Amino acid sequence: MDNAKKTTILNLTDDELVNPGNRACSGCGLGIVYRTALKALGKDTVLAVPPSCLTVLQGLYPVAATKLPCVNVTFASTAAAATGVRAAMRATGRDHLNVVAFAGDGGTGDIGIQALSGACERGEDIIYICYDNEAYMNTGVQRSGTTPKGVMTTTTPIKGKLQHKKDVPSIIAAHGIDYVATASAAYPLDLYDKVKKAAAMKGGTRYIHVHTPCPPGWGFDTRYTIKVGKMSVATGLFDLYEIEKGKFSLTGESAKRLGKERTPIAEYFKTQRRFKGLTQEIIDEMQAIIDDKWAAYTA
Repeated sequence: MDNAKKTTILNLTDDELVNPGNRACSGCGLGIVYRTALKALGKDTVLAVPPSCLTVLQGLYPVAATKLPCVNVTFASTAAAATGVRAAMRATGRDHLNVVAFAGDGGTGDIGIQALSGACERGEDIIYICYDNEAYMNTGVQRSGTTPKGVMTTTTPIKGKLQHKKDVPSIIAAHGIDYVATASAAYPLDLYDKVKKAAAMKGGTRYIHVHTPCPPGWGFDTRYTIKVGKMSVATGLFDLYEIEKGKFSLTGESAKRLGKERTPIAEYFKTQRRFKGLTQEIIDEMQAIIDDKWAAYTA
C-alpha cells in the first residue's frame, strides 16, 4: 500500500455512520471495526447482516444504531442476500451503491461459507467483511471453525478445541477473486484504507477478514482490547496482508516485522483466560507453525 495514500488520524473523515448509543459490550472490538469500516464505505452503502454480535450492536428498527439501510438475513444466506440486494440496486438504477455483507466468523467460515463461495465463484459485485472474534460469541462462546487450537469454550470445556484455526482468507483467495485482505481492530487506519480500496474496486467480490478481540469471550479486561489485538500481530499469529489479483504482500505492522524478532506466542496466550488449559506441547506446536510461516515469507 502506497505510504503517500495511507490514512492518518489527521486526515480521517469526521463522518460518523454509527450512533454513539449501541448495545455492544464494553471494550468490544467489533465496535471499532464497524465504526471504522462504515467511515470508509460512506453513506452510499447498503448492508446485509446475519444473526451475530452485530445485530445486537446495532439494535432493531426504529432504534438502530446504524445510520445506513441494513437487511437482516438468515445465518446461512449473507452472501446470497447481498447478491440479491446488488441485483435490486442494478434493476432500480442505483448500481453505484456499495453492497456490503458484514458477518462474524461463524456466519462466514462455517454456516455461511457455501453462499460466500458461490458469490466468489460467480464474481458477484459485493464486499464481504468478516469480523473474526474466533467463536460464536453472541450465543454464549461456542467454538467455531476459526477458534484456535486449545481454546476453552462452552462446547470445548475440558481439553479445549482439538483442531487448528480454519484459514478462511486462504480459502476465499483460492477462488481467484481480485482482492482479499486481512486487518485488525487494533489497527483501525489500516482497516480503513483496505475497506476504502475494496470499495473503489467496482466489480467482482472483495473479501476482508478482520481479527476482532472480544473481552468477555476471550477473557481479558475491557481496557486491553487494542493491546491484545496488537500482541496477536506482534507474535505473527495473525498477519496483516493483501492478495491483490493473486499477488500476496504483507502490509502495515506485519510488513515492518519482516526480518525482526517477534514476540513469543506464549506471551499472547498469557493475556487471555481462554488459553488457560494449553499444554506446553500445544504452545510449542503453535510457535513452530508461526516460525515456519514467517520463514516462508523471507525465503
